[in-house]
Amino acid sequence: MAREREAPKISSVFTQHPGRMPTLEGDGDPEELLLAWDPSVQIPVADCADLSHPHFDLNQVKYPGKRKALELYLRPLAGLSLPGKGDLERYVLYKYRRNMKENTLRGTVSDAKLFLLFMQRTGRQGMEEVTREDLEAFVEQEQDRGMSANSVKKRLVLVYSFLDFLIKEGVVDREVLTRKIQIKLPESLPRAMDPEDVGKLLSVIQDVRNRAMILVLLRTGMRIGELLGTKLMDVHLKERRIEIPQAQKNAVGRVVYISEDARAALQAWIRVRDEKKSSLFYAQGKRSMGYAGARTMFEKYLVKAGVDHKGYTLHCLRHTFASEMLNAGMRLECLQQLLGHSSIEVTRRYARLTDKSREEEYFRAMEVIERGGIHGHYELDPELQAFLEEEKLLD
Repeated sequence: MAREREAPKISSVFTQHPGRMPTLEGDGDPEELLLAWDPSVQIPVADCADLSHPHFDLNQVKYPGKRKALELYLRPLAGLSLPGKGDLERYVLYKYRRNMKENTLRGTVSDAKLFLLFMQRTGRQGMEEVTREDLEAFVEQEQDRGMSANSVKKRLVLVYSFLDFLIKEGVVDREVLTRKIQIKLPESLPRAMDPEDVGKLLSVIQDVRNRAMILVLLRTGMRIGELLGTKLMDVHLKERRIEIPQAQKNAVGRVVYISEDARAALQAWIRVRDEKKSSLFYAQGKRSMGYAGARTMFEKYLVKAGVDHKGYTLHCLRHTFASEMLNAGMRLECLQQLLGHSSIEVTRRYARLTDKSREEEYFRAMEVIERGGIHGHYELDPELQAFLEEEKLLD
């Protein structure tokens, strides 16, 4: 079986990195240990409930640890009688078996629940009754509720993925997904901090831990969730790098590098931190620090630096890193890897924000204009004029 083949490899990883050993309640059943380490390897189809069964029951899932985890994710559906509820539970189990991240599973239940509630209000009895018109009406409902285009598109993508799963199971007609609804998103630019404001911020941070956190975020481009999940063993000061075993969004590992000032700040923090803690950063008396605590800390320093009115967030430190790297001449392909973007088009947004060559061209041309260096009349090229007249595009 898969878990038998994987056991030696997983045991080896535990031995090499004891800090990553999962902890379990109860008697520490080896099968449960494997569940905690890698949910994708140890539940063959034969060992689990029949996913395609129309009356899927979570209690049919063989392993108690797996059932307990699924019950946690599916808790928002408890006590509700919704059309397609069983289909959604099977879909969540399917994503769980593919080792999807916790936030992905929670988001799946949250967004799909909204769609099932909509289906209930429209009188549908099951997912087999879904039509393309239902999808259009759902989009309109979310827009009428004042949801942003990004939120509406995110929920629609989830619904499409759910329906695609049901199409493969033979529950939903394939015609439902023909001519998918396209939602145009605003192309907003990333928000980076002004260099002067970065200086003001760093000048007011005296706390050893907090200075290390801010500098690491600013010099590596890590997401705050990635930094809060970093273990001490992931930090290699001598090589000036931090390993991220799994990126927060796409679960793809990568390596980021540490500047000299960030390394000095980290060294100062490591000298005074509790060596018994496995997390690199932690809150007082706790194993780890949460996002809310980090955000409150950051906002306190914004106030102290006198820049709290500018709308900066912790994520702006990531944007600032990317902008500064491009301004310093880093290639987009390198920046893409450091930021952990799956598509270079996402990274390209920073080029629109920080293209120094375009800026230099503009001011060079404007300097000529302001000196009065342009003389004569503006004339349309004769060949271009003839072409436009022929195409009836010239008034």
